Amino acid sequence: MDSAGNYLKKHTEALVKDVGLEAACALTGKSKATLGRYYSTADEHSDRFIPVDAVAQLEAAASYPHVTSALAELKGVALSYDAARNEPAKQGGVNTDVVALSQRFAMLMAEYTDAIEDGVITINEAKRLLRETLELQQVLITMKLHLEQGAT
Repeated sequence: MDSAGNYLKKHTEALVKDVGLEAACALTGKSKATLGRYYSTADEHSDRFIPVDAVAQLEAAASYPHVTSALAELKGVALSYDAARNEPAKQGGVNTDVVALSQRFAMLMAEYTDAIEDGVITINEAKRLLRETLELQQVLITMKLHLEQGAT
């Protein structure tokens, strides 16, 4: 098995242990033996990996998205945790999102105007711009989800 496979199996084990073996069995409908095979590095189990639906079920109950973050790291992608995503969805819809989007964009432009005023963007100014950009991105993601909801 290659190093990526070992890495994924290690994170699968961490995910199962985070949730608890009994709870993981109940959530996924898999037996202890089957879950154990998913993270076993023994040669006979080297080609067995946890299905993505089981990962989603377990990560919903876990304190951290172990397998998802491992996959992202293997691809060179950085993830950021957003506690607000675990809160109930805000009421409104696309119209509310458009208002929030325009407000966030205005805040980003105000930060940019302040930052570029002297012709140089400092580290602290760049950090503030990054924070505003991430907030703008969250509004766009919420808007995308509302649009997808309306399309179904």
